[in-house]
Formats: sequence, C-alpha cells, structure tokens
Amino acid sequence: MSELVTGEAVALELQPARLPSRALATLLDLTVAVVVYVGVSVALVLGTASLDDAAQVAVSIAAFLLVLVGGPIAVETLSHGRSLGKAACGLRVVRDDGGPIRFRHALVRGAIGVVEILLTGGVVACIASLVSARGRRVGDVFAGTLVVRERVPVARTGFVAPPPPWLAGRFSGLDLSAVPEGLWLAIRQYLGRMHQLDPQVGWTMAQRLAGDLVAHTGAPAPEGVPPAAYLAAVVQERQAREVRRASPAVPAPSSTPYAPVPPAAPAHGPLPSAPAAAPTFAPPAAGGSVAPSPGSQGDESPEQSAGRRPGTGFVPPA
Repeated sequence: MSELVTGEAVALELQPARLPSRALATLLDLTVAVVVYVGVSVALVLGTASLDDAAQVAVSIAAFLLVLVGGPIAVETLSHGRSLGKAACGLRVVRDDGGPIRFRHALVRGAIGVVEILLTGGVVACIASLVSARGRRVGDVFAGTLVVRERVPVARTGFVAPPPPWLAGRFSGLDLSAVPEGLWLAIRQYLGRMHQLDPQVGWTMAQRLAGDLVAHTGAPAPEGVPPAAYLAAVVQERQAREVRRASPAVPAPSSTPYAPVPPAAPAHGPLPSAPAAAPTFAPPAAGGSVAPSPGSQGDESPEQSAGRRPGTGFVPPA
C-alpha cells in the first residue's frame, strides 16, 4: 500500500511537459542564443579583420560552439535544468528518478541537440517528442532526463472524514510510537479517497490498513467497528496528540482509556427519566413571593424566612 501511494504521488508531482510548451521554451532559448551569437560574431569580425581567412573561420566555429552549444550546457548545469525559456514556461529538466541534472546530463542533451534541433530545424526533436509517451526527445533518451512542469495547479486534497462521535477519544491510551510514517501516509491517502473507490475494493484496503495498524500498535481493533471508522478515529487521535505536543498550553481532553467499544444505542428509544433527587421549583405566587419547595417546609425559622423575602421598598413600622 505504501509503495502504491508513494508511486502515485510521485507520478502526480512529476508531470511531463508536452510538445507545445517545450517548443515555446526552446524557441525562447534559441532567440536569446542567436542574439548573443550575432553580437559576439560582429565583435569578432571587427576584432579579427587583420587575420587571414582560415583564422577567421576557426574563430567563427569556436564562437558557434561556445555560444550555441556551450552556453545552453552551462546554463542548464548551473541552474539545475532551468534555462531562460524553461523558467519562463514553468519547465525544468530533471533525471528519470526526479533528481536534479548534472554536467554530464546537460552535455549529452546539448551535444545531441545540435543535430536534432539546430541542424534539422527541430524536426527530429518534434517527431521524437510526439512518439515518446513522456514527450522526450532523443537527447533526453540518451541522457536519461525528462522535462517536467514545475508550475502545476495545486489539486484539492481529499477530505479526511472525521470518525463517528461515539468513537472520538476512545483511543487515548493507544501506543502509536511504533507506527511508521509510511503507514500514516497510506491511511491518510485512503481516507481522503475512499469515496472514489469501489465499495468492495475500499473495504478490502481498509481491512489491510487496519491489520497493519493493529500489528504496529499491539492492541486489537474493537469488535463491531468498521475498519474505515477505526482508521479515522486513530488518525484523529494522532493529530490531537501532535497539537498538544506543539502547544503545551492546550489541555488534554478528558476521555476514557482505550477499551472495546460497546454497541451504539438505538437512535430512537425511550428517554431516561429525570433523577429522583432533582429539586423541583414551584411557579411564583401571585403576590410576587416564591413558594418554598416541599422539602424545605418547617426547616426554617420565621426570621430566616423573612430574610429571604424579596425587597419591595416598603419598610414596616417598628
């Protein structure tokens, strides 16, 4: 389960760039490189006017290799796969495993790019990108690289359903220190996506995750509790502990220790009667005085009764 979730997360994070965005980024890079090359060529022509033709040709070839080949290689190496065009389009060159590229990756891409981009006008690169499942050109295949999108819209994470109220706080005594982070990630991924799964598949996955959680906690799961509700209650307990650990001022909620959960009471049933010892209060009398309760008659003196009478503003004569 952990490998499935991790692999899915990696696949979602590394979205391969398609041909339109890659072509736009390459066009921007070539435009900048050509402008620099023209400026360098003009400066070299003015500076090497006194040399012979062979020397001028050698200098021109060196300028071509330095600006149009060495420039992109140096930029991608120093920027870890972000050239000017790729940075503008939100793209980046990474290795097949998602790591940043190094000089050898940029060198292979740049050397093969001279043939498939510069000498053929980009025709070979376009055909290779259309044929490849992940939009890679020939240079990416030989270098072991991939162009991915960096500015990906943040997808809404699945809503983790809260546990039933009768399960809240029932696992306060459960030892969660031995549960690995990979299992927590798998449980959260399942709780966030369980409504998108087939019921039978979701039930099977919940049972597997609950079994793994029981194996790491050492305490059996309560009988009669659905696996998904058990997982949600344990995740809520872990989150509550993290909140209390981060904010020591937050008091721990009063809850019963971990114990098997009794079956829930029926939703519709006779309400419990009021306790017999509850005091009863009579309605106020017409004259504005409060009638004493039945249990308090004869227990007070007239002075005490007079002292408890509500004030009316009238003082009797002495």
